[in-house]
Amino acid sequence: MFHRPKCDSVLEAAVVILLLWQWPTHPAHAQLLTDNNRGLVEVITGSADGTDARLVEDLANLLDDSTRRVLPVVGKGSLQNVADLEALRGIDMALVQTDALDRLKAQKPGQSITYIAKLYNEEFHLLARSEIKSVNDLDGRKVNFGTAGDGTSVTGPALFDRLGVKVEATSYVPALALEKLRSGEIAALAYVAAKPAPLFSTLRRSDGLHFIAIPMNNAVAGDYRPARLTGNDYPDLMSPTEAVDTVAVGMALMVANLVPGSERSRSVASFVGAFFTQLPRLQEAGHDPKWREVDLSAELPGWKRYPPAETWLKRNLVASGSSIGPGPSVNERDLREIFSKFLDERSRAQGAHTLSDQEKSEMFNEFRAWQKGISTVTRP
Repeated sequence: MFHRPKCDSVLEAAVVILLLWQWPTHPAHAQLLTDNNRGLVEVITGSADGTDARLVEDLANLLDDSTRRVLPVVGKGSLQNVADLEALRGIDMALVQTDALDRLKAQKPGQSITYIAKLYNEEFHLLARSEIKSVNDLDGRKVNFGTAGDGTSVTGPALFDRLGVKVEATSYVPALALEKLRSGEIAALAYVAAKPAPLFSTLRRSDGLHFIAIPMNNAVAGDYRPARLTGNDYPDLMSPTEAVDTVAVGMALMVANLVPGSERSRSVASFVGAFFTQLPRLQEAGHDPKWREVDLSAELPGWKRYPPAETWLKRNLVASGSSIGPGPSVNERDLREIFSKFLDERSRAQGAHTLSDQEKSEMFNEFRAWQKGISTVTRP
């Protein structure tokens, strides 16, 4: 038997449907959209367990308020981050390795993206099996250089090319590459990350894996700076007195080509003022130690700084003659002497010939040029 539905049930359903249909234009919904998007900036980072993701989280925790929101977005690495910065809806800023930017500039001159600040450095880790004693032992062997689009896929091949070591490159995700290294399917894996990298947190000395030193020569020194991995960084993998010399690559905060005067542009400009002003707080204990490497006055050669960032720096730094970030702690003569001793120690540790005073001077001048943001190295 057919039963006619109760009128009140039909009426209630109609009211619900009507409310749902009207909700997107309802004043309360409109206010919710306004409140949640006020001052919103989206920053794309590398992997979720990387340093850049932690630093953007630091920024969000410090800068979020009723007028601003920093939204971290997990990306796939430096090269892909640039592509996403140019093409994805809503991505305002990106963390990108400086050597990836150099590659991008060479491939696509006239880039429209700009930089807000040159930030910190990430170390190059080369983990190998016990039979590998030096980077030259990897000639002809399988070495993992990360996945397509990430920072390691740029830095790894570039370094090996400059060192003249020919390898069979693989492109497994880092966790899988580590397992293949354990099993002997590959001889080494390269990984760019701020030390100590979580990827290596489970490793022990008994695993038969160790870090390999990266020799510093003129070709490498032009774009990378000296760095060192120690037992303090990886106490379960290295002895307390052990140290392995490597190199580090810079990270920069890039910004999309936003329309001047647009809402997104105003939000990013507001973010810049808050970030630059609050940097001293980020460099205090309790935040990631990489913040202490940031010097806002450092420049990124070949790239234009985002106009609101440039204006802020001129108004707050240049006029007062001050700087925000770590300043020089030794004079030029002392720094040159320290650099010379560093090169001598590297030569002894690697069994290489001791550099002449002229070679040391040339490398020091390149280092100072790099430090000042001016590359003097020319390549064929």
